[in-house]
Amino acid sequence: MKKLENKVAIITGAASGMGAAEAKLFAKAGAKVVGTDVQKEKLKSFFDELESDGYDVMCLVHDVSSEEDWKTVVDTTIKQYGKVDILVNNAGIPGKEGFLEDVDIDNYRKVIDINLTSQIIGMQVLASYMKENGGGSIVNISSIAGIVGTAGGSNVGYAGSKGGSRMITKAVAVEMGKSNIRVNSVHPGIIETPLLDNFNDEIKEALSKNIPMARLGNPIEVANAVLFLASDDASYITGIELIVDGGTPPNNAIVYGSTKVA
Repeated sequence: MKKLENKVAIITGAASGMGAAEAKLFAKAGAKVVGTDVQKEKLKSFFDELESDGYDVMCLVHDVSSEEDWKTVVDTTIKQYGKVDILVNNAGIPGKEGFLEDVDIDNYRKVIDINLTSQIIGMQVLASYMKENGGGSIVNISSIAGIVGTAGGSNVGYAGSKGGSRMITKAVAVEMGKSNIRVNSVHPGIIETPLLDNFNDEIKEALSKNIPMARLGNPIEVANAVLFLASDDASYITGIELIVDGGTPPNNAIVYGSTKVA
């Protein structure tokens, strides 16, 4: 039996990067996958490929900061598949570059809405469905930036949102444990996704040298960790932070947007 046989999963930010890797891996593991994103054409093209490969999937355009969109996504999934067993809160944005004095507060609020508040809304909307279904698994994609100190780049809003993701995961895990709803967070390090498109080769090389495994991560390496936590293999695991970062030192200070990485 496949790891996610007879499971229904909603994965946000599924058009590319880690979300796309998660969607494909979950489909291969036997899940019925509902992928959402704001990138309509990219999302449809990718999910058409999955469907043509024989997987049972559906894609929906979804602004994760919208409560109404969340209700529509969940209701549509329930109508199509009858239940939701797994939620992967993967959608996120990096924000604008800039040190503390340069922070654009409007952009900061947008980053918080998409990276953090969206996860709260998603869990809130799904809680009653999962309780009625006898349980479920929620995986919130955070970041190593929610654990270690960083500076520059987009890190005031980004790190704040990802640190918040870590803590709401722990809070909801305590609340939902008696309902058999497990809630965990995954903290990727520097992964080769579209979020790195603004980083030149010099910065990527410097970042790689700062990682004990001496390379950036691949989306599938994060997806494998998410699959584990989503599956029944992790049936007695809740409230944890699973770090997937190649061994980045815990007090590392990474300066983005600079030629120096210390």
